[in-house]
Amino acid sequence: MHIPDGYLGPQTYLPAWGVMAPLWSWASARLKRTLSVRRLPMMALAAAFTFVVMMFNVPLPGGTSGHAVGSVLVAVLLGPWAAVVAVSLALAVQALLFGDGGITALGANCLTMAVVMPFAGWWTYRLLAGSSPAGSRRRWVAAAAGGYVGVNAAALVTGVLLGIQPLIARDPSGRPLYCPFGLGVAVPAMAVSHLLVIGFVEAAVTALALAYLARTEPGLALADQTAEGPSSRGLRRLGLSVAALALLSPLSLVLVARFGGGTAWGEWSAGELSRLTGYLPSGFQRLSSLWRAPLPDYGPPGAEGVSVVAQGVWYVVSAALGVAAIGAAVLVLRRLFTRKERDGHAA
Repeated sequence: MHIPDGYLGPQTYLPAWGVMAPLWSWASARLKRTLSVRRLPMMALAAAFTFVVMMFNVPLPGGTSGHAVGSVLVAVLLGPWAAVVAVSLALAVQALLFGDGGITALGANCLTMAVVMPFAGWWTYRLLAGSSPAGSRRRWVAAAAGGYVGVNAAALVTGVLLGIQPLIARDPSGRPLYCPFGLGVAVPAMAVSHLLVIGFVEAAVTALALAYLARTEPGLALADQTAEGPSSRGLRRLGLSVAALALLSPLSLVLVARFGGGTAWGEWSAGELSRLTGYLPSGFQRLSSLWRAPLPDYGPPGAEGVSVVAQGVWYVVSAALGVAAIGAAVLVLRRLFTRKERDGHAA
């Protein structure tokens, strides 16, 4: 679901940035008013969790792959506006450091995975969970349903964004300038894989994680943004859980290699897209080379053809670097929040 550079033209990615800019501003202002400083470490861990979870690719029928996102879980725990900030942060780190998603397409990727998905999932969760106790089975079922609905809503919007490109941008010969697949291909391709496979993966991740937190840190499962943050012991436990997921992330490489999974649909490189279509759209060619990530695809430049073991080592290193980058960004937020509280007390 990470749209790379070149698949969306400026007619699409500029409006997406235009939509996201006020949403980021509103979300940040809302968090400053409502989110306790003591819960910021939890937001950092939530962003790190989504970052690591998105590294776990699952092989799909047809030789592609997909992954869970985790943004509905963040919305359940911290509220949907916190999810906007946390997931956008994870997506920005992925795009800038690892080339997972494009720079021009970052606004669109945040729109789908950091806005559409958490809000659709959160509304579904709230509708089904009602006022049930934090550790009840009803909450877990509601979280699973929220994860399923949220990821499928995001996939549908992604399919539409990709599928409208041939309609709005063509070269003089009539060929699409950017994504060459129309709505009749892009929407079913995104929808079917998420309805049949990824949606259930997302549902399981959301429900199991919430059930774990309900047992270990019950107060976190109520999405009370004004509540105290988790205990120091709870933070250590959650941090170790994220670290364990990072260490296990190379398993996705083994699964994809073992079951013949390939690049996720709509995320092909220039060479792969050229082989699929027989030509390379000129707009895609221009935009796809705008940014060279320092660790493309979670490995060093020129790492094609290395062993699965070497790829796995770089995967773990990349996970650690990504989590560290997210932690540093949240530290900046913490300073801003602390200054706000200090200024408020002084006044």
